[in-house]
Amino acid sequence: MARTITVSYEGKPHYDIEIQKDFKLLPGRLQSLGYGGNKVCIITDSNVAPLYLEEVKELLMPVFAHCTSFVFEAGESSKNTATVGQVYEHLIMHKFDRKDILLALGGGVVGDLTGFAAATYLRGIDFVQAPTTLLAQTDSSIGGKTGVDYMKYKNMVGAFYMPKLVYMNISVLKSLPERQFCAGTAELIKHGFIKDASYTQFIQENSAQIMDRQTDAMEEMIYRSCLIKREVVEHDPKEQGERALLNFGHTIGHAIEKLSDFKLYHGECVAIGMAGAAYISYQLGNLSEGQLAELGRILESYGLPVVLTGFPHTSEEILAATKLDKKMESGRIKFILLKSFGEAYITKELTDGQILAGISHILGK
Repeated sequence: MARTITVSYEGKPHYDIEIQKDFKLLPGRLQSLGYGGNKVCIITDSNVAPLYLEEVKELLMPVFAHCTSFVFEAGESSKNTATVGQVYEHLIMHKFDRKDILLALGGGVVGDLTGFAAATYLRGIDFVQAPTTLLAQTDSSIGGKTGVDYMKYKNMVGAFYMPKLVYMNISVLKSLPERQFCAGTAELIKHGFIKDASYTQFIQENSAQIMDRQTDAMEEMIYRSCLIKREVVEHDPKEQGERALLNFGHTIGHAIEKLSDFKLYHGECVAIGMAGAAYISYQLGNLSEGQLAELGRILESYGLPVVLTGFPHTSEEILAATKLDKKMESGRIKFILLKSFGEAYITKELTDGQILAGISHILGK
């Protein structure tokens, strides 16, 4: 059974998150939003295009006067201003104007890049998210964060720009490689740790069904995770306060991701980062030793790493990389810690020694 969640922006309903079991209702939903008879450009990558591009194109062609597609090489290395420039050129050549729309068909890289292109082409053109990975469905497609990497700095160039619709076909998750599916669970596990202990319990009790990709369990997991993400982004759409809680695990995680040259998946790095942040929380007396161990077991039950083995960088090098993060404020690292399961908080008061202790923990030292 399909589910719909409405996300508000600046106090008014702005877009729906639709959780569906296929792509069939996508054309009708776009028509109900007033699109049709104009142009649509499906932006996707070389991994997703062979699986779903033709299916989505065939569904949209009867609705739109012109349906085109832009496919770029899959991977974080394509998430840059050069690829965005190629998108601009494609849109210009196909005479796209402000009444036309872009559709992001893919994972987080596709969604972030498409959203940024939409925010900046002709000073703003509508776009729709059709996320195809678990990570994108439960996190990056919701909330209007768009952007690309610049040189070695992740998500350094971007804009807050809301989609007109987030359409999730959860059946596509069954085609994800095992490692990518596991990596995607990190963000939804994070939602429970920062906001909802009962959701953490659900994730813990249903790990076997979710890892088996049973449709009902996946739908419930995605629905509950999206409710948490909606609550946070509605309260703080431009990350001035509470929304920063969503960065739990990301400070150390992003540093590891960059230092691995993106060989480790984002979700894997976030899981390791959560283990490090949880250790700091334990050291501060917030979490018990039992809770610290339980957090690790939950992550491991979803095939996620909590220790970096054989990593070719020292604790000090990882600490230095955290200080290149865009979340720095006045020269201090903004860190997300746990008071308990379901309750997170922001601090800028950690010393280098405390952060190094967390990093050493996840390096197994």
